[in-house]
Amino acid sequence: MTGTARAARFAAAYALLRASATIADHWLQTTHQAACKGWHDGDVDATGAARTSAEGRRACAAHVATYTAAQGAALLLGSRVLGLRLRPQAVVCALALSGATHYVADRRRPLKKLADRVGKAPFYSLTSNGMNGAYQLDQAFHHAMETAAAVIAAR
Repeated sequence: MTGTARAARFAAAYALLRASATIADHWLQTTHQAACKGWHDGDVDATGAARTSAEGRRACAAHVATYTAAQGAALLLGSRVLGLRLRPQAVVCALALSGATHYVADRRRPLKKLADRVGKAPFYSLTSNGMNGAYQLDQAFHHAMETAAAVIAAR
């Protein structure tokens, strides 16, 4: 395969992964999943009820299953429509990376720890002037992982 062909496959795979990720995160994810996926033992919800890590893990896993399925469907359909001829093994590896890293980030504490370590704690906590730092760092992390997944899918 030529470098130009691989670059075209990468670009198409990235566009398909990014578009389907946005749909999965904002249209397919349930309100319950969005509210609960970051729960850990000792957390309390808006009503003051105690929450557990098990509840958070279940909600996050359900969200990531839908998210990964949406990305898989987009890669499969896009590959057929665009004639990309993505290799099934490469697609599986790309989806595994995207799904696993999405789960880790969406459990929230690992991403907050990363933000703390790299000096972005103040930005992570920012919630004023129309900005939500935690959400922005979450999305930037997902974009980076989807870029890596697209590189894998294009191989």
